[in-house]
Amino acid sequence: MSTAILTGPPVPGSSLDADLRSLGFDVEVASGPHETGTLLAGVPAGQRVAVVDPRFVGHLHALRLALTDPRFPAAAAPGALTAQPEARPALTRALDTAAAATGGTGAPNAVVASLPDTLAEALDADGVAVHRPQLGTLVAAVPADPEARHEARTAVEAVDEEAVRLRSAVKAHDGFFTTFFISPYSRYIARWCARRGLTPNQVTTASLLTALIAAGCAATGDRAGYVAAGVLLLVSFVLDCTDGQLARYSLQYSTMGAWLDATFDRAKEYAFYAGLALGAARNGDDVWALALGAMVIMTCRHVVDFSFNEANAAGPAGTGSAGTTAKTGLALSSRLDSVGWTVWARRMIILPIGERWAMIAVLTAATSPRIVFWALIAGCAFGACYTSAGRVLRSVTNKGTRTDSAAGALADLADSGPLAELQARLLRGRTGVVAPVFVAALGAVVMIAGALALPFGDVRLIPVAVIYVMTAGLAVARPLKGSLDWLVPPFFRAAEYVTVLALAAKAGSAQALPAAFGLVAAVAYHHYDTVYRIRGGTGAPPAWLVRTIGGHEGRTLVVAVLAALLAHRGNDFTSALTALAVAVGLVVLVESIRFWVSSGAPAVHDEGETA
Repeated sequence: MSTAILTGPPVPGSSLDADLRSLGFDVEVASGPHETGTLLAGVPAGQRVAVVDPRFVGHLHALRLALTDPRFPAAAAPGALTAQPEARPALTRALDTAAAATGGTGAPNAVVASLPDTLAEALDADGVAVHRPQLGTLVAAVPADPEARHEARTAVEAVDEEAVRLRSAVKAHDGFFTTFFISPYSRYIARWCARRGLTPNQVTTASLLTALIAAGCAATGDRAGYVAAGVLLLVSFVLDCTDGQLARYSLQYSTMGAWLDATFDRAKEYAFYAGLALGAARNGDDVWALALGAMVIMTCRHVVDFSFNEANAAGPAGTGSAGTTAKTGLALSSRLDSVGWTVWARRMIILPIGERWAMIAVLTAATSPRIVFWALIAGCAFGACYTSAGRVLRSVTNKGTRTDSAAGALADLADSGPLAELQARLLRGRTGVVAPVFVAALGAVVMIAGALALPFGDVRLIPVAVIYVMTAGLAVARPLKGSLDWLVPPFFRAAEYVTVLALAAKAGSAQALPAAFGLVAAVAYHHYDTVYRIRGGTGAPPAWLVRTIGGHEGRTLVVAVLAALLAHRGNDFTSALTALAVAVGLVVLVESIRFWVSSGAPAVHDEGETA
């Protein structure tokens, strides 16, 4: 039970006490700052505390947004403030200061214009970030006299609170298909779930199970199975939208929900790819290479998105952060935004998740897995080229300097293992003038060319992999602060994934490509997990994990050596890939679960991503 402290007697006729109790608060009443501090001291240290002005007038959802969102240590709206356990020491100090200002005599609340607002300002001054939710048309006010109170109540009655709450449950920026074909009704499904006590995690799990059933239907290989798979995939996507809308509607954010939301989308999509490949195999059509190719392009496209966003994370204008990027090279984009249809067209052509799943579902039901994969590869490749070209153009015109935190995030996304780390330490300070991005690009091109051009089993691939390892270390030997250094992680991802794909395709074993699919899926999970840890502000996975699974350069070297040594020993290469996939998958999954269910995990939720 959380505790709400009213800083004075409730106003006659006010529903504030009942509203706070409906939000799960145990309500206490104080007579002023001094007694508020006394009541705060009596609340167990591990509980959330809210301080509310008894004159507050506003919508219940305004209170909900200000007082119950679990993602922020402190949050406030006019007349209301909440503090999680980590912010309570600062709140105590602020209350002590406020009590001293009134002589510590327990003066009535009228002495302070609005104690919660004063405390919120004090928390800001004390270095505690106070979240202030965007209320829009919702009302939250502390009227100073009866006339102002009457006007505030009239304003409350003039706004349909439930309509606002439903609208706010939907992402502000989403894809065309999701915005116009899913959200108009999925928000009502979210409300239905909320009123029946269902949680976002339960809806997320239902979405995963539906997608897995869809993959099983696709694996049957017959037309009825394909039609059922397409329909179920769309149902899974509706549920996928519903879980986030339910979380926003009822503010049920959680660390477990963050982990589920961050990983299940990829698990569903890649499981469906595998189902399509199995279904095609039943009809004598081997499309595992296409399935793995689609996964490689999708994952590389995402790491481009992630790297660019981290490289240009919010910072002071003129430092090469988002402030500079937003001002540079965006004139054409701004002009296009003035023409409404171009906004939707540009969102659609990058094939975000809604459009992508709709395309997969329709093509699965109407065509064949081979057509599905070719359409997916073509669409995702075009989207990746379109977005990457724009970002490169913006980056080369950006004359600022990247921040240390951004460079650190890029280094974490690079996923360098012990071999690259050792070289980086030896070379640090003696790396010359070649930019890291060009070193990484050279290493990736050499590795991919060797994997594609050399015959399977050619021992010359081993020195090629050694060269790649050397360039991997050289690329991260200095901070990734160059204008294009955000491309370093994507180059590494492409080199590793394409190498595995090329060698498995040339192995001559029917099971090599499925084994490679499993290995890339396991490694990709690790890379997505890294992204969401960084987004939550907790940093990359522990160094021991990255070292245990070898880093990108270590895994690439191991796969190259296995291909050279086991080429003439039947299915041994396939067995080795399978063992490597299982080992990597188990290690990263166990550590990921341990982290995301721990108390230190962030409640990260994707509010703006459409991919």
